[in-house]
Amino acid sequence: MPLTGGEIRLDRSHDGRVANLTLSHGRYNVITWETRQVMADRFAEIDSDRDVQVVVVRAEGEHFTSGGDIAGFMEVDPVDLTDLGHNVTAAARSPKPVVAAIDGYCFGVGLELALACDIRIATDRSRFALPEMKLGMIPGSGGTQRLARLIGLSRAKYHILTGERITGQQALDWGLTSHNCADADELEKRTDEVVAMLLGYSPMALRTAKEVLDRGIDGPLYTGIELERKAYSMLRASHDFAEGVAAFEEKRAPKFQGR
Repeated sequence: MPLTGGEIRLDRSHDGRVANLTLSHGRYNVITWETRQVMADRFAEIDSDRDVQVVVVRAEGEHFTSGGDIAGFMEVDPVDLTDLGHNVTAAARSPKPVVAAIDGYCFGVGLELALACDIRIATDRSRFALPEMKLGMIPGSGGTQRLARLIGLSRAKYHILTGERITGQQALDWGLTSHNCADADELEKRTDEVVAMLLGYSPMALRTAKEVLDRGIDGPLYTGIELERKAYSMLRASHDFAEGVAAFEEKRAPKFQGR
């Protein structure tokens, strides 16, 4: 049976190797303060589960999420807002690859949640926006920094300062998403295909690649290259690399063990 809590469902598939997080809060899947806390709790549970190799974040219905519970934020103590960018973006800190399957609206904190994921797959009708400026506010959960790194500073400034929506095609062209699908059915099919690919690889190599990419991009090029070199050397001594080489030579599928 799926575990429930707040407005997020957690269930496992593929013999427990895939953790599925599903937003479920009305037609627009509004993200409340409770949702943020539960998201962090769910990822803490997932990250400590060695059986889980891949995480998928999706939503019920026709929209990923329209964003946060705007009125509810006025009930939160300003001191508590210092953790605003920490809980809902737990996907970025997870050692496991996280895939976001996006359909319809992906606004505000919903886009910040998606930006914290590693792979974003969307539909043609998906729309992305950080509209906080219309409320006299700015994005507060990593939106300014992650969007600028993905689509460039000029585009990010325009879309954050104006709140204008990014279309599904623009998101694909600018590198915000990796794939565009015709509809929700194709989105699920493509998500399943990506998950299957990830499950076929070494969990250790996936974890290392994610860390090298995330850490290296924020530093000078030479620092990132040095990090890559040392990580490469570390993986050279792994069981999974030896198995990968043996499987290649024997022309068979590798059996990775994550060590």
